[in-house]
Amino acid sequence: MMKKLHLTALILTISALLATGCQPRPAAPAAITAPSTGAQANPGLANVKRVVYLINGALGDNAFYDSGKAGIDAIAKQYGVETRVIEANFDAAKYQPGLEAAAQFADVIFVTSYGFEDQLKEIADKYPNKIWVNFDFAIQSPANTITSIDYVEEESAYLSGVAAALLSTDTSIAGVNADKVIGVVAGDTDPVTSAFVFAYTNGARSIVPDMQVEQKSLGGAWDDSAKGKQAALQLFDARADVVFQVAAAAGLGVLQAAKERNLYAIGVDTNQNDLEPGHVIASDVKNVGQSFEVVFKTIADGTYKPGQVLEFGLKNGGVDIALEAKQPVLSKAAQDQILALRQQIIDGTLKIERYKP
Repeated sequence: MMKKLHLTALILTISALLATGCQPRPAAPAAITAPSTGAQANPGLANVKRVVYLINGALGDNAFYDSGKAGIDAIAKQYGVETRVIEANFDAAKYQPGLEAAAQFADVIFVTSYGFEDQLKEIADKYPNKIWVNFDFAIQSPANTITSIDYVEEESAYLSGVAAALLSTDTSIAGVNADKVIGVVAGDTDPVTSAFVFAYTNGARSIVPDMQVEQKSLGGAWDDSAKGKQAALQLFDARADVVFQVAAAAGLGVLQAAKERNLYAIGVDTNQNDLEPGHVIASDVKNVGQSFEVVFKTIADGTYKPGQVLEFGLKNGGVDIALEAKQPVLSKAAQDQILALRQQIIDGTLKIERYKP
């Protein structure tokens, strides 16, 4: 069972263990693009009893972090391992203690190290017998102790751009104007978020070459839904018919703004189409939890090797676009067009340009 602990409580628990001398001991597989070189091989599930999910933000976003937690829950249920969550709540002072606590408690650590990449590299090499899995971007330590899960978000974001353009050109849909304007609210300007925006723009302009894509960045305010809503309202005022939210919990404000203005939004990371029924035309899904399950399966069967970069795209279920909803907005013809492009990406006949910082 997942036990959500505050960071301080977890550190106190570990200290008590040490004081008493108790040493704590979908389908298709992910594509491996950077094989391991020299790091210790995995001994299999026999030595894996505890798993930590360490995030720089907080649960409750109905998106990225919650998707990962669903995967951790599934791992606990299937393999019987004990799991803990450490939430740093975007507090840089909690990053280093969180890493130390995770290393002391767990055998396997799934971590997204935005803002503390160097600290992760240092501590992963300090504890090379632990299994370190960084997700959402690739990172490596000098001793090659970290495995990275890297999502090909450009593929799903491209399809989200196609969806936005198809909506914006269909004036039979309530509220859609004749202007060629769509929007995007991004939580920050980091490389992953920029990849979403880049591919979203490319997808939209594959349908409407002169589509205007208005952007707002929240400057790292990933948990501020009021700020996300304000940014979306500004984009709607700029004549955007639809706004893509790439802003975690702050993006929930984007969906609220779409409902308030009787306009439209695109969700992110999980299927958010029914959060504001009739106003979310699609969701750009990043299957964080599923990717955890794929990686943990290799840990369980003894085939895991540290130091790899594992890519998860449309073909192996790492990303996708969700169109199903209680109140669909897009026409069937538009949905069929999106799904046809999706299949072309899976088949390899449509190549999506990757973002380069």
